[in-house]
Amino acid sequence: MTGFGYNVLGFGSPTSAGIPPYNIQYLVIAGGAGGGGRQAGGGGAGGYRNSVVGETSGGNSVAESVFVPTVGVSYTVTVGAGGTASSTIIDGNNGTTGNNGSNSVFATITSIGGGGGGADDINHRDGQDGGSGGGSMWKSGGASVAQGTAGQGHNGGVSTADGSGNHPGYTGPGGGGAGQVGQNSTHEHTIGDGGDGLTSSITGASVARAGGGAGGCWSTFGGSMVYGIGGTGGGASSATSHTTPSNATANTGGGGAGGTDTSGTGNSNLGSNGGSGVVILKIPTEFYSGTTSGSPTVTTVGTNKILVFNSSGSYTA
Repeated sequence: MTGFGYNVLGFGSPTSAGIPPYNIQYLVIAGGAGGGGRQAGGGGAGGYRNSVVGETSGGNSVAESVFVPTVGVSYTVTVGAGGTASSTIIDGNNGTTGNNGSNSVFATITSIGGGGGGADDINHRDGQDGGSGGGSMWKSGGASVAQGTAGQGHNGGVSTADGSGNHPGYTGPGGGGAGQVGQNSTHEHTIGDGGDGLTSSITGASVARAGGGAGGCWSTFGGSMVYGIGGTGGGASSATSHTTPSNATANTGGGGAGGTDTSGTGNSNLGSNGGSGVVILKIPTEFYSGTTSGSPTVTTVGTNKILVFNSSGSYTA
């Protein structure tokens, strides 16, 4: 037998028309962007869309409306890859722009991949627009601000000119984060930090995600350099020696750091990769169908099932 509205006592179909409409709360984070190569801007965080009641969505906007599924319909989940760092050093010296992250999608909700960090090569100084924007290097007429997407993230930071006014300064700016703009690099000793991400308790624990990547540098100043810190939420920090910085944290949508060269020579290093995104769903247990693909992690928190997709899949309502 079935009761009024939905299945009781195990009889009847869990996808029958008798199930009432229900709400799915979601957190959809796109892939973060890669950092630019050498003396470069950090990558922007992936777009951050959040419908959890009482929390904040990207760009410090109010939480979005919950998603109301149609029972029996399969909804695609796409987890965006992190953008790769700059892959080329031009003339054995100057770097190129980092690559944007890929979009993440749940049903009709799309978060935009983060924007790649700009570099020191004259044709690759602009950070890219994205969920959050990448850091932009100075060029004649001033740096262009890479834009974040409204309701998903913030703009990237910018760098100033060097003392001659002909080239970018020695330090790169940070990429934007879900909760904060990327920090500018305004001094030859100080690299811009990545913008902070945002925290959510959708899984039952408060976790920060979608921080921007720190900038990089070219410098002979050695120990006097103030290295950049990735934004809270998975953004990558600057390397503190003549090495490639570590990649942003996977499944956070964090931005990669800009390439850093502290050897005082023409040697150059590339930036680091952005972190992949994540899609998290919060579904009332009484309406949870149990039908998924892509092997999400499923846990129970209070009266809800929590589905964490670290790779693409689907959920059937």
